[in-house]
Amino acid sequence: MYRTHTCGCLRACNVNETVTLAGWVQKVRNLGAMTFIDLRDRYGITQIVVEEHSPAPVRAVAGELGREYVVQVTGRVVERSSKNPRIPTGEVEVTACELRILNRAQTPPFTIEEQSDGGDDLRMKYRYLDLRRPPLQRAMILRHRMAQAVRTFLDGEGFLEIETPYLIKSTPEGARDFVVPSRMNPNEFYALPQSPQTLKQLLMVAGYDRYFQIVRCFRDEDLRADRQPEFTQIDCEMSFVEQEDVLEIFERWARHMFREVLGVEFEAPFRRMPWIEAMERYGSDKPDLRFGMEFANLTALAKGHGFGVFDDAEYITGFAAPGCAGYTRKQIDALTDFVKRPQVGARGLVWIRTEADGSVKSSVDKFYTTDQVRAMAERSGAAPGDLTLILCGPKFKTLTQLSALRIEMARLLGLRDPRRFAPLWVVDFPMFEWDEDTQRYYAMHHPFTSPKPEDVQYLESDPGRVRANAYDFVCNGTEIGGGSIRIHDADLQARIFRALGFTPEKAEEQFGFLMNAFKFGAPPHGGLAFGFDRLCSLFGGAESIRDYIAFPKNNAGRDVMLDAPSAIAPEQLDELYLRLERPE
Repeated sequence: MYRTHTCGCLRACNVNETVTLAGWVQKVRNLGAMTFIDLRDRYGITQIVVEEHSPAPVRAVAGELGREYVVQVTGRVVERSSKNPRIPTGEVEVTACELRILNRAQTPPFTIEEQSDGGDDLRMKYRYLDLRRPPLQRAMILRHRMAQAVRTFLDGEGFLEIETPYLIKSTPEGARDFVVPSRMNPNEFYALPQSPQTLKQLLMVAGYDRYFQIVRCFRDEDLRADRQPEFTQIDCEMSFVEQEDVLEIFERWARHMFREVLGVEFEAPFRRMPWIEAMERYGSDKPDLRFGMEFANLTALAKGHGFGVFDDAEYITGFAAPGCAGYTRKQIDALTDFVKRPQVGARGLVWIRTEADGSVKSSVDKFYTTDQVRAMAERSGAAPGDLTLILCGPKFKTLTQLSALRIEMARLLGLRDPRRFAPLWVVDFPMFEWDEDTQRYYAMHHPFTSPKPEDVQYLESDPGRVRANAYDFVCNGTEIGGGSIRIHDADLQARIFRALGFTPEKAEEQFGFLMNAFKFGAPPHGGLAFGFDRLCSLFGGAESIRDYIAFPKNNAGRDVMLDAPSAIAPEQLDELYLRLERPE
């Protein structure tokens, strides 16, 4: 064996033992009479000492060492005279009697330490070096522990882990598919699954009433902090269940995860919030409940007083930022600039100060009496010392814009503590969303989501009124997972396809395999999928999922380490009957 112990396990109880360690050289400090070597593996760091009376070959090898050399050392564990309380092995060191270079290394392009001096692009290019750093090692260990906790719970609840294929049929809706040409079937293509949605429903038809899979999914969409072109889901489905059954078991699952991985317990049941309430109170279907600043509908109070911006608006809403009445003009101008950014898209910002003595001052004072301004501030929940911030415009666009401002204020006020968790279920989503460009309805979740039974009557007459048996698990402003009760009745599924603009022929072409399967006895079923990468970043207290994926893509969807995607040889294109065209 190359080692008897790891670099993170030696303690005072090991003093006088002879041990063999192997790892990477973190640092070499040559003090003349003595040389200190920090030897690192994924378990920790142990200090190695080469003394002036050490064997000559040992001293010679020590003089050759550089950063990231791979070495093996044998020696005696001794108590350190100058202890290091910052590391677990800080009470001891190993006096080397044998030292062997297993592999030499070039000087790495950045420091492989807790805080690296390498930028994102450089560390992504040399990701295998970045993965040696303690923060990423902790992230990978957390991901592993979470995967084990998932499997332990679901296995205990009778779920079977069943793999589904990666090469499937392309279907519409959702994001763009990644497609794979078939050599054996010229001019035909597979798609990589955006999720195993139809496949897990077929498993329910097949009688496997509790299924799960920690599965890779693929979506060809623009990237951001919590999105990658390939990502991992905890995919689950159950038969003979209603919505409450699904929420009950996966709330217990969430409690299990928080308890087993983080040691966090939740006493009260998770909050349930209808989608419309989440939108009107927080401007988001994934509200962050770690802080307040709830919205108030000010439309009735603000309209009809001669201020044209408000008088012409469909919806007027605002919230009170606690303790911000003392904001300077410069600070308020910065908030105005924020809401005018293209990513937010508001035309401007109205504010009301509620001073410590209860008096009010507003940017629209000349249009309103003092009592009218105070009424708007009070409706927004403002207390003395608070600053009320107001936006107006089309209802849901305005709510979304104000949500961005609410999150920005929480950031400025330090209210987004990553060590606090505020989970909830958002329920009763709309079944459809209208697209102005195409002048048609799209499924808000997917076309297999079951509508609320009491809303089925509106499918043809008023589709926008139909609510779905759909639910999202949200925590700290992030959608961690979502799902729905599925349609298992062929007639109802056909009505949904019609509402989405599918002709019977198109529905048969795209989803005939599923509709035909339902003819052979589909049980009532439902499920959900959790974003495993997002869950890991939530538990790890990070904004981005990138550090919890071993080999992620950059913001342009490229793997700069592998230099992918890349061109392929003309011979490969010929085999696939493909011809390339230069993009315009």
